[in-house]
Amino acid sequence: MYHKLKEKLDRSFRLTHDLVAHLDETSLNLDLPNLPSNRIAGQLWCIVGARESYTKAIKTSSWKGFSCSLTTPRVKQSVLAALKTSHEQLNGIDFTELTNVQIEFAFDLLEHEIQHHGQLIRFVYGNGFTFPDSWNKRYTV
Repeated sequence: MYHKLKEKLDRSFRLTHDLVAHLDETSLNLDLPNLPSNRIAGQLWCIVGARESYTKAIKTSSWKGFSCSLTTPRVKQSVLAALKTSHEQLNGIDFTELTNVQIEFAFDLLEHEIQHHGQLIRFVYGNGFTFPDSWNKRYTV
C-alpha cells in the first residue's frame, strides 16, 4: 500500500507540473469570468503551500500549520520551481517507514492535490484553454 500511495502522489504532482508548464504565464492571472473565484495563481499557491505543509507534517508526525514559500504565484518559472522543490521534498521520504498518522497526512495531501485538479479543470474550461496530453489521458478532458 505504501508504494501505491507514493505512486499516486507522484502522478498527481506530475500532472500539476504538466498543466502549469502547458499554460502561458498570463493565464496564471485569470479567474473564472463572472463567478466568485480566486485566480489560477491562487490555486497554485495553495497547492505549493499544502505540499510543503503536509510534507512537514508527514516528516514530524504532527500538523505544524499551513505555510507557503511561493511568494510569486503569478510568475510561471517560480511556480514550476516551487512545484519541483516540493516534489523533491516528498520524494525524500521513505514511505515504507511511515506510521499510521503519517499515512493519514499523505492521504490528506493526495486528496488536496486532486481536489485542486478538479478546480483547475473548471478554470481551463472556463477560460477556453487546452489541456496537456497527460491531463487528456488521465481525466479524458
